[in-house]
Amino acid sequence: MLDSAVPSGPIPEPPPERVEGTSRATLAVEGMTCAACVGRVERALAAVPGVETATVNLATERATVRFDAGEASPLDLAAAVRRAGYDVRTETVSFGVGGITCAACVGRVERALAAVPGVEEATVNLATERATVRLPAGAVDAAALRAAVERAGYEVVEAEAGTPPEDAERAAREAATRALGRRTLGAAVLTAPLFALEMIPMLVPGGMDLVHALVPMDVARWLGFALATAVMAGPGRRFYAAGWAAARDRSPDMNTLVALGTLAAWSYSAVAVLAPGWLPDGTRHVYFEAAAVIVTLVLAGKWIEARAKGRTSEAVRALLGLRARTARVVRDGAETEVPIEAVRVGDLVRVRPGETVAVDGTVVEGSSYVDESMVTGEPVPVEKAAGAATVGGTVNGAGALLVRTDRVGADTLLAQIVRLVEDAQASRPAIQALADRVVAVFVPVVLALAALTFAAWMLLGPSPALTHALVAAVSVLIIACPCAMGLATPVSVMVGTGKGAELGVLFRRGEALQTLGEADVVALDKTGTLTEGRPRLTRVAVADEWDEDAALALVAAVEASSEHPIARAVVEAAEARGLRVPPATAVEAVPGKGVRGTVDGRRVEVGAGRWMDEIGAAPGALADDAARWATDGETALFAAVDGRIVLALAVADPVRETTPAALAALHRQGARIVMVTGDGRATAEAVARALGIDEVRAETLPADKADVVRALQQDGARVAFVGDGINDAPALAAADVGIAIGTGTDVAIEAADVVLMRDDLGALVRARALSRATLRNVKQNLFWAFAYNAVLIPVAAGALYPAFGWRLSPVLAAAAMAFSSVFVLGNALRLRRFGGERGAGSGQRG
Repeated sequence: MLDSAVPSGPIPEPPPERVEGTSRATLAVEGMTCAACVGRVERALAAVPGVETATVNLATERATVRFDAGEASPLDLAAAVRRAGYDVRTETVSFGVGGITCAACVGRVERALAAVPGVEEATVNLATERATVRLPAGAVDAAALRAAVERAGYEVVEAEAGTPPEDAERAAREAATRALGRRTLGAAVLTAPLFALEMIPMLVPGGMDLVHALVPMDVARWLGFALATAVMAGPGRRFYAAGWAAARDRSPDMNTLVALGTLAAWSYSAVAVLAPGWLPDGTRHVYFEAAAVIVTLVLAGKWIEARAKGRTSEAVRALLGLRARTARVVRDGAETEVPIEAVRVGDLVRVRPGETVAVDGTVVEGSSYVDESMVTGEPVPVEKAAGAATVGGTVNGAGALLVRTDRVGADTLLAQIVRLVEDAQASRPAIQALADRVVAVFVPVVLALAALTFAAWMLLGPSPALTHALVAAVSVLIIACPCAMGLATPVSVMVGTGKGAELGVLFRRGEALQTLGEADVVALDKTGTLTEGRPRLTRVAVADEWDEDAALALVAAVEASSEHPIARAVVEAAEARGLRVPPATAVEAVPGKGVRGTVDGRRVEVGAGRWMDEIGAAPGALADDAARWATDGETALFAAVDGRIVLALAVADPVRETTPAALAALHRQGARIVMVTGDGRATAEAVARALGIDEVRAETLPADKADVVRALQQDGARVAFVGDGINDAPALAAADVGIAIGTGTDVAIEAADVVLMRDDLGALVRARALSRATLRNVKQNLFWAFAYNAVLIPVAAGALYPAFGWRLSPVLAAAAMAFSSVFVLGNALRLRRFGGERGAGSGQRG
């Protein structure tokens, strides 16, 4: 089933349709604000060659275009809209693809999807067996994508009504694995007599004479013909059907190599049995056992590979397994158990002791402790009482809870986590580019090498040259394996991102899994990242003629309407003193500077010293207090009334308990740490000295944080930026890899590449250690895949024969080919044993 990877769901817009030779597309246009915009977009679309009519609806923000598909495409229409200064909303559609077995298959499906008019980008992941397509929203029919996949010789995994797509894909993969196991068993049963008659006797002195005495040679040859034909036409038929389809489309793949190699061995042997006179004397050998054993070994390797690939997605399966299937909804005073899909926002759900919390919501009654380790990686249960938030999929403790549902379906945190992990697994790190380039030309090069090998043995080889040439060429075809190269990166990314989810680290893009470990500068926001994000008012100093409580009440009045942490600290301090806070009017927040308003007819301005300088207010004797507080790491603020400073306040935000150890671990990982903060320089440097931070960028306005990141990049650094607030979003987006603390704002999380579900930097250390371990694993896989082919293809061609008289049997070549993919998968699965805490401590192991 085609399913969208974005929250908006499956493709919602009417698809392009053919109407009397004319196609229709509906595009979602963003940025239009008035009728003039409508006219501009319509004119831009009408100017595209082939467009017959173009109408734009401002209310729905949709453009409906009829055009000649022979002259224009949806991509041309989208480009015209963008040239006009507007944007076309794109969406990502993801679906399972059945039948892909190697990197060449991936390339075929990607090319087929990319050729569909309107598709902007198409990627296929061999490890997850999923295709991801980016396209203008509403511009492409889902049926067109399905048809493209089927024309390429593969199938789209369909889901029955009511069945989640991931469940359908998993069921399809499991069914395919079972079917592959049955084919492997059938091939092994048919091959066993051949193996016993032809191969085992070679290992025993006089064994062949004994076999021929029991089974005459002519009978053995006809038996071999029958059994090998049965193996190839039955269990091995998939290789020949897929190999022919790939060759016909001029994109030969692994199936083509296996088909050519085994058919060559079988055909030569068939001629030796059916028409021996066609072959010169001394060359009438048969290789039925080789053809049958090759098919059996390759099938066995594919079966083992399929089982191993299934284990790479266990993290996502475990997350999906956390979903509650039913919920106990309280309606009209009665509890009713309903399917989870029937729960709606606002429903009250009863959670009994020991049950899985069914929904994301808010506790309205009861108290308990809830195990949220699936979200945060933190094993300590979290106390829940009235007003506390719950996450669906977590496990309730001994108490009973009544929860009001806040989010359902795709909006739940668990669904978002699963989607982030799947998106990361489907994406491609930069390191895969080399493998992609090699795979694109690999099979044609192998075919050419096999032909050259055959010719060289025919011209230069000893007698019988034809036999030697056939064996060497078949060995080259069989041993070459693009599968290992295709799997090298995606399986490691798949296991690594899954392991990250278990540890409370979500990689939103696979590229981040590579970039995070390579970053040499870690830039961090201070408030809420290094600190708890809950400042407290610690000290107050007042001008001589002012009453401290009266001045603090004025400050609290203008701060009362602000959600800033420092504002809350001031208001809480005033409330703790029992002060009456008067109402304020004309309150205005000045980003990065402070807040101003009018209280009881007096102008009140509260902010940092630099803003006081701008408005011409001198701190006077209060400047000494502020300077002293700053050297202690506290943030100093001033309050001016009618243009004259009357109050100085010290605000301290406690450093998180885990921060010092985490920063020390980052240093051990080789990172240079930069703190980016809006605090004054003295305060910032005091905090930096206490924590061992390498560099401070102080007095940085929110809008300037991204400039700080870019400046660090211009110095040649690869920058990872860590933040948790809305004002961090531009810096998160500008960094080579942006990291959001998961307890931060949705805007920050959406701008980030990595989300830490725990609110301490120990998770960042683990994330970097996991990134490095995964990148190391990818490099090991790529080295093996390239080295395997670089070494063994020449051996298969006979490079060692002149010096040592060694030749590689096609059977051994098949075994080596099967082992190469299994090795890559097995190496990637080692990441499942990655030790989060151990990695957090050193960053060097995993």
